[in-house]
Amino acid sequence: MKQWLKNIRKGYGKKLVSIHAWNAWIVVILAVSGLMLVGGFWRELLGIGRVWLKWLHIVVGIAMLAPVVYYLLLAGKHWKQIRNRPWQRANTIVVLALLVGWLLSGVVLWQFKLAGPRWSNAALLVHDLLTWVGLPYIIYHSITRTRWLKDPARRAVKATTVVAEGRNIVNPTDAPNENTTPAAVVSTESIRTIKESPLHQTEKPQPVYTRRAFIRSAVGVGLAVTLGPTFISWVGRNLKLDNSIDSMLENDPNHMVPLPQALPASSPPVGGGAEGHFRVYTVTPIPSFSNANWSFRIDGLVERAQVWNWEQFVKLARTVQVSDFHCVTGWSVYKNTWEGISLKQLLTQAGVKPEAHSVKFYSGDGVYTDAITMDQAQMEDIMVAVMHDGKPIPADLGGPVRLVIPQMYAYKSVKWLNRIELIDSEHIGYWEERGYDKDAWLTGASQARS
Repeated sequence: MKQWLKNIRKGYGKKLVSIHAWNAWIVVILAVSGLMLVGGFWRELLGIGRVWLKWLHIVVGIAMLAPVVYYLLLAGKHWKQIRNRPWQRANTIVVLALLVGWLLSGVVLWQFKLAGPRWSNAALLVHDLLTWVGLPYIIYHSITRTRWLKDPARRAVKATTVVAEGRNIVNPTDAPNENTTPAAVVSTESIRTIKESPLHQTEKPQPVYTRRAFIRSAVGVGLAVTLGPTFISWVGRNLKLDNSIDSMLENDPNHMVPLPQALPASSPPVGGGAEGHFRVYTVTPIPSFSNANWSFRIDGLVERAQVWNWEQFVKLARTVQVSDFHCVTGWSVYKNTWEGISLKQLLTQAGVKPEAHSVKFYSGDGVYTDAITMDQAQMEDIMVAVMHDGKPIPADLGGPVRLVIPQMYAYKSVKWLNRIELIDSEHIGYWEERGYDKDAWLTGASQARS
């Protein structure tokens, strides 16, 4: 084992340079793919291709384990070399902590179904935080440190100089040869001291700002300008002191009167309260509604078109159900207690004409639409929801009324729902036009019907 480690550590200075280079590429790929996964523009452009991008992100993230393990094999020798450099030691610890933190939180997110809601949602927050705080630092470190390691006069990795036949021969290995006498070995630090003495070097004017310093500063400023605004936005969304439903309702732009009154099964919620936190994704600015500009209608291929104002709609008989909520971007909220009207009940009340093929849903934002087939619409758990965990649904989460289809990914659960139309053909929804699966079934969905 000792001989094996000795062979691994031989020439480890060059290996450290390689580790930095590979790690820099891995971090860049993870950074680019990660930012594309959370960016609304890229979700729209890539469509279902973001699923493949997600797998690339996972595979490259797992590959990050290789340079970390490789470094740990060299760490003993490296740690001795930097024993008198506390800042360099601190830097090494920070970088390792970032890499290990990313790796562990990423594995939890990858296996979020096995980890459960508490661990997966905590891992998501940690993963994001490490990204926004650590990404600028680690890219800056990888770029500047690789250049630094290539400068033998500055790195902590020791070269040796053998005095022979009146000449100085630089030996690039990391330790003296066994046949070299101690007196014939001079460290890089000693060489630099000799060269910097008045007998060996004349004074040269030093530039006020070196090219290397300029590159480091440019990289730092570039990262700050590029990632800074996005980081501030992320902090605003995710690190609020209070990002609960109550907080959303306090600042809710909707002004609906009267507020719906919860059924006994909703308050307290029969599901025990949602586990996890919703992330707010929208293709338009969040709209706001009041009694004056809100109505709900069912029309198209129905026997009896229905139109309700808010006062009428909140009087409709409601039921309560508990279900999980899964976003195709990888996060989930479990054990939601929804209260609303069954879609099947609304369709029965309107009367479906035989030629109806699909049920089309319209969002109150005026842009988003989606649809399911008439056969899919018979599922008992599809709900037009007006309450979540015994409280009105805030605009941030799609209120005052949203669709809930528990067995499909959430892009089918149209927010700000205000119209249902029965049509005689297939309709391709907003995200399906951009490549998403038109059925959106969750893995293992029962697809239960009546």
